[in-house]
Amino acid sequence: MKIIAAICLLLVSVHLGRSFLIGAFNIKSFGDSKASNATLLDIITKVVHRYDIVLIQEVRDSDLTATNKLMESVNGGSSPYEYQYIVSEPLGRSTYKERYLFIYRSQTVSVAKSFQYDDGCESCGTDTFNREPFVVMFSSNTAVREFALIPQHTSPEVAVKEIDALHDVVLDTRQRLNTNVTMLLICVNSKCRFRTSFTPGSSLIVIVATSDMMKGVSTGSAQVFDFMQAHGLSQSWALAVSDHFPVEVKLL
Repeated sequence: MKIIAAICLLLVSVHLGRSFLIGAFNIKSFGDSKASNATLLDIITKVVHRYDIVLIQEVRDSDLTATNKLMESVNGGSSPYEYQYIVSEPLGRSTYKERYLFIYRSQTVSVAKSFQYDDGCESCGTDTFNREPFVVMFSSNTAVREFALIPQHTSPEVAVKEIDALHDVVLDTRQRLNTNVTMLLICVNSKCRFRTSFTPGSSLIVIVATSDMMKGVSTGSAQVFDFMQAHGLSQSWALAVSDHFPVEVKLL
């Protein structure tokens, strides 16, 4: 199987009162082309329906046309839930821009606060991230605690530097949102190729959690979701959706 699984590091300090599933899915170049393909849109919709909250990365959608088509499909599908979204501005140092898109079930969670992390002056060349994190605080309708999600899609040439800098993002989040209950969803681009099965010269999927996270995570729930197998897709159709599988974790 040649679909690349993104390394998504889920670093969490969270304790919630109910079980729900959070996913991170890098959909390769999600934009008008994929949103206009009924088959691809249906596959993506089915993946979204799996989650209470799903982060979608590599969204290339300057005017949100593709995002709105996806939301129409998600809310017009077979799920009994209603979905809403919150999305970042287009991010990137060059004309190539991406957005961070969170889609969530409005019956189980809501957005409390959000902010775009300020990592310095892009035009001055003093910024840290190519695609700086868009931090969102969610509140569960069935739990007392709120929690902040911090996404990051790293750039291959500076992946280690960007990951190191996330410490500052966590501190800023703690100060601005007055919470220590945080989760980082990090898809690491590197010059290595990470595959869903081990072969010589490749690496394994990695899900890393803090000890505090483990108090709120269902044991053994962190995994890659193989949507190709789950939905009986051919490899060509799966690759047409993305060269990544979602990574997910179930919280208590």
